[in-house]
Amino acid sequence: MRSPGWFDARELGPFQRLALLPLDLLSLFYGAGASAHRAAYARGLLQPTRLSCRVVSVGNPVVGGSGKTPMAAWLAMALHRRGNRVVLASRGYGRRGREPVEVVSDGRFLTSRAEAAGDEPILLAAHAPGVPVLVGANRDLVGMRAVSAFGAQILVLDDGFHHHRLARDLDLLCLDGKAGLGNRRVIPRGPLREFPSVLRLADAVFVIDGPLHQADEALLERVAPAASRFEARRLAVGVRKLAGGELAPPGSLEGLEVGLLSGIARPDSFRRSVESLGARVICERRFPDHHRYRERDLRSLERGAPVWLTTEKDAVKIVPSWVGGADLRVLVIEIAVEDAERLCEWIEDRLRKQPIDRDAALPPAAPSSG
Repeated sequence: MRSPGWFDARELGPFQRLALLPLDLLSLFYGAGASAHRAAYARGLLQPTRLSCRVVSVGNPVVGGSGKTPMAAWLAMALHRRGNRVVLASRGYGRRGREPVEVVSDGRFLTSRAEAAGDEPILLAAHAPGVPVLVGANRDLVGMRAVSAFGAQILVLDDGFHHHRLARDLDLLCLDGKAGLGNRRVIPRGPLREFPSVLRLADAVFVIDGPLHQADEALLERVAPAASRFEARRLAVGVRKLAGGELAPPGSLEGLEVGLLSGIARPDSFRRSVESLGARVICERRFPDHHRYRERDLRSLERGAPVWLTTEKDAVKIVPSWVGGADLRVLVIEIAVEDAERLCEWIEDRLRKQPIDRDAALPPAAPSSG
């Protein structure tokens, strides 16, 4: 499923603007509601929960894929390796589990499935071994469990920028370099979840697969001049069979005719990644984001292409026996952060400067090598 064409269109003709006028009005109402909800917490009309651990949110200002989930996993893993007790928290979009808080991974073993927990928490657990992953609609309850059960010092929220019930110490926003801020309108007229002025609340902005469009850069400079900036890239690190096995190098796709199977927010991004590896895409099956696969969705794949590729997010919801005789492989992608050491030091320094009337202190800073 593609996003509406006007989400990314920056210039429209007069007839298009007239046709979209009802969406402009809905956009104003939606944006005003989102702003009022945020203001209720900012002005003390509603009180957010303050945990005894530090809370770092990795979010995005737009709907759709921006790399925030792999970025959250990368950040949690990086902080874990530096000696911090880290727990990952996710809403678990589309999950069927009924527990208020579900343990997806205890840091050693996977204890849930995509159907019960949602696809993104399973992906978080796969990319952050050693880090517990918890799921729940109310991240304040998830955070309390993270502290009580796992002694969390740092709670990393996947997609927490718009979850106001839990107070955060850092808000990090991810932007896809190609999609950027789209037409800079609020949904349903554009891809933004709130008015662009909300960018001023970001402590840092990650641009993934940049650079950004010049207009988006100008907007960030004007609205969020104090936000730190970091760059990251999505890198294909290998290809594996759906049922598991050795990871083949990404170069093994060069010259192959392939089909693409995906249920993600930005399927065009997946296609670009595959084509950049030298494969030739001859057909696609696209489903809505967070699609819950059934066996009928995989029928007759072998008739469309000799090899099919899917994403890790999709793969956790597909039973290998459903594909029959088709050759379905999974493209494994990781996040590579530029100047990763500086990023981790910046985060830890900012967290140590937070008020110290909380229990879960961070490890002391490493001595300077200089």
